[in-house]
Amino acid sequence: MTGNTLHQALFAPLAARDDALITLPDGGVVTGRAFAAMLARYAHALVESGVEPGDRIVVQVEKSAHALALYGAAITAGAVFVPLNSAYTPEELDYFIENAEPRIVVVDPALEPVLGPLAAKHGAWPLSLGADGGGSLAEAARGQPESFDPVERAPDDLAALLYTSGTTGRSKGAMLSHSNLLSNAQVLVEEWRFSSGDVLLHILPIFHTHGLFVATNVTLAAGARMILLPKFDIEAVLAHLPQASVMMGVPTHYTRLLADERLDRERVAGMRLFVSGSAPLLAETHEAFEARTGHRILERYGMTETNMNTSNPHDGERRAGTVGFPLPGVEIRITDPESGEVLAAGATGMVEVRGLNVFQGYWRMPDKTAEELRDNGYFITGDLGRVDADGYLHIVGRSKDMIISGGLNVYPKEIELALDAQPGIAESAVIGVPHPDFGEAVLGVLVPRPGERPDLDAIRATLGDSLAAFKRPKALVTVPELPRNTMGKVQKTELRARFGDHFARSRS
Repeated sequence: MTGNTLHQALFAPLAARDDALITLPDGGVVTGRAFAAMLARYAHALVESGVEPGDRIVVQVEKSAHALALYGAAITAGAVFVPLNSAYTPEELDYFIENAEPRIVVVDPALEPVLGPLAAKHGAWPLSLGADGGGSLAEAARGQPESFDPVERAPDDLAALLYTSGTTGRSKGAMLSHSNLLSNAQVLVEEWRFSSGDVLLHILPIFHTHGLFVATNVTLAAGARMILLPKFDIEAVLAHLPQASVMMGVPTHYTRLLADERLDRERVAGMRLFVSGSAPLLAETHEAFEARTGHRILERYGMTETNMNTSNPHDGERRAGTVGFPLPGVEIRITDPESGEVLAAGATGMVEVRGLNVFQGYWRMPDKTAEELRDNGYFITGDLGRVDADGYLHIVGRSKDMIISGGLNVYPKEIELALDAQPGIAESAVIGVPHPDFGEAVLGVLVPRPGERPDLDAIRATLGDSLAAFKRPKALVTVPELPRNTMGKVQKTELRARFGDHFARSRS
């Protein structure tokens, strides 16, 4: 008897569902049965194109029901799904295709003339798939059978390669198994109280763990349904909130909702849960959203290599400024970044994670895998954090963002929290930049509230009441907005590049 871990849990049940699985932006619906048939046709087309078990399928297409069906088809056909950011340029794609060595590269039909030769250059077969169901892959799928016998895949077999954002060098392909993905989805169904009656407002991209392996997999594992929007659009989100029960977003989604006076308790009366992740959520946003809607946002912590690690409780205190407790089956420990020794409770150090959710290593990078994945199964996340007396995990920053000023360690998050609380400040980012006396000095980058001109001298003076002298910014600068990636994370590498010569210029 054939077994395919993810297919059996997430996709096989759809063939018996005549109810709506996906509601499209125009109000049309895709039933579970129709989605299963679409998935089967794509799986047949993949196999006829030469896909064999374990082959990689690189996919750079727009978000759509067809794209999700292709994800299911790849899993069902025993392939390894490799989703890529739809904003990547051909030059960037050249690296990913060369590294993944896929059998097939699927792109948007409009890009096939450019990317087809690029795929062929690396020995891959180019196909296309449009959000409307057009393209050469869709054409190959037409007329195919509406059922497909899933290819056998064991729990430890690879299901996906998900590339890291590559902010400090070449992106690394995190190898995620069927068990990695399924175990995490099943835990989240329980922890977030998902049921078949839930309707997810799906606004996240599906090339990222948040939108694909959390939002989509959890919905499928619960037998729930989703409203599939191509992206976050304020008009579309406000229009569909009354029909949804759950929304997963990033902090910028919540701040944009709060900026619209149409967001009120009546509009979210049917909502059960709002989840935020991928970047830190300001305590102010927590409080403002709760005051406006009556809902306390649930913040959680995950990453490409592990999916979700911790979560604030569904039932219990959702504490602002924290990412909650380890999920069932996940172990968290805080270690000394240099020695690796486990630190006492309350100390700040490296966050390490162990559990069924933790990836198998980096694709064809054994040395990098050995650096970050310990023999005992703990993954060195690169995040700095601490666990408070009540067991909540606080993330204080990335290890690469830690500032060493005059030989002393400075954690940017602590200073950012102090800056965010200042009059006239919407948000901040703290970076370390070269300084002739201190080696590195603390620089605060501030985004003023609309229409306000904060007094920078007064802010620096005020910080003297709460921060030791070595932690206080040696300078403050203002910008209209902070640079962010597609998931809302502040890109501090861009800020360091822009302001790296700040103190050199100020002394000249």
